[in-house]
Amino acid sequence: ASHNSGGFSEPYTFGERMVRYMRSQIGEYDVCHDNQTLCWGLLKLRDLGLPIVGTIHHPITMDKRIDIQHAKTLSLKILKWRWYNFLNMQMKVARQLDPLIVVSESTRRDIVREFGVKSERTRLVLHGIDHLQFRPMPQIKRRDDLIVACASADVPLKGLIYLIRAYAELLKTRPNLKLRVIGRLREGNTTDELRERGIMDKVEVVSGLTDEQITELYNEAKIAVSPSVYEGFGFPAGEAMSCGTPVLATTGGSLPEVVGDAGVIVPHSNPAALAQAIGALLDDPEGRARLGQAGRDRILTNFKWERAARECAEIYRQTIADADRRSKRARA
Repeated sequence: ASHNSGGFSEPYTFGERMVRYMRSQIGEYDVCHDNQTLCWGLLKLRDLGLPIVGTIHHPITMDKRIDIQHAKTLSLKILKWRWYNFLNMQMKVARQLDPLIVVSESTRRDIVREFGVKSERTRLVLHGIDHLQFRPMPQIKRRDDLIVACASADVPLKGLIYLIRAYAELLKTRPNLKLRVIGRLREGNTTDELRERGIMDKVEVVSGLTDEQITELYNEAKIAVSPSVYEGFGFPAGEAMSCGTPVLATTGGSLPEVVGDAGVIVPHSNPAALAQAIGALLDDPEGRARLGQAGRDRILTNFKWERAARECAEIYRQTIADADRRSKRARA
């Protein structure tokens, strides 16, 4: 009924299925790590005695706000408001979980503000980047005319429309410049923008690539751009940096935390700033070389998965120990 009326009930129904399964299996597990379903079922499992660790990549209230803002009609705004109804459950469950892993300081601030979560219940574990896969390939020559962006989904949150507007401006003085987007376009705001500007044939959209093909593409590009309005972490920026590709990103969410001083940062949702920064970087070979090396070094120093795994495992151990102490006190 929820689905047929435009809602997204899967986080709730998944939790109920999980509880039914776990009632006869709960003794087989040491800990449950939830990846942002934030469903009622987690609280039921906790009441059955299973230690719970949650992860929030970013509060989906941000998606909701940006999505509704970009909807072109009132009926579409209402439909999107209905679809995000699961957020009421997520906010209430998040307030009751301890610990909650956050993947950036930006996410920590946002869930405190948006969800009402107590900051002391959060634990920061930065994501990792696969530095072995996403690596420099010296045998591949960088093209002088290619910039690349990765937009995993054509949704307003990813800011692709602002990059397209910046690209259209750059074409006025750089008619041979190519933009390749890793992702899938869907009919809507982005395709409308491409048609209105007459550059549908100038932007190449590629999907279904393997990690090796994406690595090769980053190594071929002169610049990688992450134009997001908001990111809980920002894997594409980190993966491009790991390849030694100069990165230009926005102030959207946690991107400045990932990029640091190893890339160029501009305000999000600002095509003029994007265009100016892209143009400046295209004209600065020494700056590109410096940022490319700095990006690779930053990933190797701060964003290996091995470090993330150790920190996560320590949170598991502490959560299990805390649950054992509570259980002993309850029995006493």
